[in-house]
Amino acid sequence: MTINSELNIPEISAEAGVTTQEYVYQRLRNAIMLGAIEPGTSLTIRGVADRMGLSPTPVREAVRRLSSELAIQVNDNRRMTVPLMTPERFEELVALRVTVETHAAVRALPYMADITIDKLIELDSQMDVFIYEEDLDQLTLVNQDFHRTLYNVNPAQASMPIIESLWLQLGPFQRQVLTRVSEDYKVDRHKEILAALGTRDATALHDAITNDIMDGALKSGRLLFELTE
Repeated sequence: MTINSELNIPEISAEAGVTTQEYVYQRLRNAIMLGAIEPGTSLTIRGVADRMGLSPTPVREAVRRLSSELAIQVNDNRRMTVPLMTPERFEELVALRVTVETHAAVRALPYMADITIDKLIELDSQMDVFIYEEDLDQLTLVNQDFHRTLYNVNPAQASMPIIESLWLQLGPFQRQVLTRVSEDYKVDRHKEILAALGTRDATALHDAITNDIMDGALKSGRLLFELTE
């Protein structure tokens, strides 16, 4: 089990005007979403504060918010952990991802411009580099940026808070999958997404998003559970 002195909480850029409290929340949330903090890791307010070189007050508020987002579990003994993933919870979270993200993608399609597709192509190319370099942090960040860019094209979108919450809850387990499961995919689902966007084909886009999540999360996640049984 990881202890506080060993916590990996990557630095992030602080935007102008952001309060210390908000920065702590964003940084700790980013660490969990990236999977830098493994499932089952024990946390304390003082330990996290010391690791980040801050007072406990902003950390306490960040932990409260992350607990409400189900990213941190507060136990009866007031100890805190990053929740362990169960097969049942994993299946539920992935099913929700498919439902919400296919909805977000199809709803964004009418607003898709060629300039945005070009940006998505660039992001996909960056991912190919990070896969080759085995840079899991950057791969995760750019993958999220790819999907976020697509879904946010819809000016009336209301799905991103839900999607971000699902990414957050899956993040620590997904990092374990990337680290421990060797799986080669014969079809590049992002290329399928880009092709569907180029032809403005809603059905193909729905299927490509579904397959991307099924290949990138569901199948490999199930394999990890099998390996750890």
